[in-house]
Amino acid sequence: MGTQAQKIVDYDLKKLIEHLNKALSDEWLATFQYWVGSKVVKGPFSPLVAKELAEHSKEEYEHAELLTNRIIVLGGTPVLEPKDWYKFSTCGFKKPTIFREIGLLEDNIKSERCAIAVYNNLLKEIRGKDDVTFNLIEQIMEDEIEHEEDLQRILEDIKLK
Repeated sequence: MGTQAQKIVDYDLKKLIEHLNKALSDEWLATFQYWVGSKVVKGPFSPLVAKELAEHSKEEYEHAELLTNRIIVLGGTPVLEPKDWYKFSTCGFKKPTIFREIGLLEDNIKSERCAIAVYNNLLKEIRGKDDVTFNLIEQIMEDEIEHEEDLQRILEDIKLK
């Protein structure tokens, strides 16, 4: 726990940790959603899509690591029970029902858009109140925007074929 890190936050720490745990829950579910999608994807472009989804899964895991570390520095406890991820999650988990590339890509694009909205709202709320968390969330949001762009590009390419 970082005593000084907590002192410089000009925001309700309990509320901030709650926001970060909600984001952490979203990241864990996104990690699994991408990972499972990379395993079940079907279709002529499945190797490309699987590779992209697996890469995004690793990046979502890295986001979970960053959020967990920040929660701990702020004196909080990260969500400890996987079942609680659903309770705290804003974006949820989209279980694959259509294993074709297009369906999986569309589902994950929707999830990325949700994540972008969540992080954008959090940035607006903590701007000027916690620069360290702000910069961390900004970095994660940049990755989420890149994920959406990557998935959209692949989807558009597949639809052109």
